[in-house]
Amino acid sequence: MAAVLIEIKSRMLLPRPPKAGEEESGEDPRVELMRRLLEYEQMKQAAQKLNELPQAGRDFELVQVLIERTVVERLPNVSVEDLRAAWLTLLTRAKVNAHHKVVREELSVREQMTKVLRQLRNTDFVPFESLFEENASIPLLVVTFIAILELAKESLVEITQTESLGNIYVRTSRAITAE
Repeated sequence: MAAVLIEIKSRMLLPRPPKAGEEESGEDPRVELMRRLLEYEQMKQAAQKLNELPQAGRDFELVQVLIERTVVERLPNVSVEDLRAAWLTLLTRAKVNAHHKVVREELSVREQMTKVLRQLRNTDFVPFESLFEENASIPLLVVTFIAILELAKESLVEITQTESLGNIYVRTSRAITAE
């Protein structure tokens, strides 16, 4: 910048040879200097605006928080095939104990849901098969099975397995035990 200013000053001090009919060749060096000065001023203002923005360490401190989570053991999901196999086992057991008496039973899914919840109260995991009465009729088994499925659908019970093709366990969901 200083060199450009010296050059402009020296040109202005030197006498110009008179040339008739010819206009000055080249631009005025002051125009280029003014353009550069304006560009510099714009950069200076932009830097000042950037400096006004909040900076970490100067205007505020970054805080890091370590959150320790307890790892919940995830048990394998119970598949439809596992429920089907357990259901077929119950049906086979019921057929062995079945007598050929025709008796009309009025069964309520809501009643069975209540009974299942009572059986699960104050216990952790209960084997799936233990929720069914051993000498129960097939209609009662069906209604109890539907009641368990309805409770699972409403997220009142959780159905889990410890391993694939292992025993199925049922427990009340954590939302109920908290109440």
